[in-house]
Amino acid sequence: MSAHLTRRFLQLYGGLALYGASSALLVRAGLGLEPWGVLHQGLAERTGLTIGVVSIIVGALVLLAWIPIRERPGLGTISNVFAIGLAIDATLALVPQVHGLGTRIALMVAGIVLNGAATGLYISARFGAGPRDGLMTGLHRLTGRSIRVVRTAIEVVVVAGGWALGGTAGLGTVAYALAIGPLAQLFLRLFAIPGTSGGTTVVAGGTPNRAILRP
Repeated sequence: MSAHLTRRFLQLYGGLALYGASSALLVRAGLGLEPWGVLHQGLAERTGLTIGVVSIIVGALVLLAWIPIRERPGLGTISNVFAIGLAIDATLALVPQVHGLGTRIALMVAGIVLNGAATGLYISARFGAGPRDGLMTGLHRLTGRSIRVVRTAIEVVVVAGGWALGGTAGLGTVAYALAIGPLAQLFLRLFAIPGTSGGTTVVAGGTPNRAILRP
């Protein structure tokens, strides 16, 4: 295996593991999760399953929705479904519940920053979009609506549904929405992998909303 391909694999699976860990930190902070995390937590509360297992199930169901919109999964897409959920549950098993507002805010900030780094890592590997992002880009292509509009509509629906089911939406949710774009754009450039021809492959062009492909 070439060093180039090895680096891509390391960034893919390292990024997915870090994404799951960062989502778990937001759970432990208890100040609000990322949009899909709100839904996963709400469903976990209702079903008795772990958040990680719910994340895997939801990811698989969203992937099935790719069929009518004719999106094609890649290795990163399939890996996304399982790796993030497993990393969430593993991190929650290792990181205890925290107390004190200062500690919780620090954990929330760490979770958001690490989530941005994880996004940059696994997307720069270029093994395919996550299930939820394929849904976003597929609906963008079918409806003609902008990525911003489609993403916002999806996230409003999942946050509202997750909150109604008992998921935590709050300061962390708002902070995530405001910070993830600039953070992901920064880390996409930082972790960009040079192409085999020696030039750097552009993975973060345009606006942050077009660059971010979250799980």
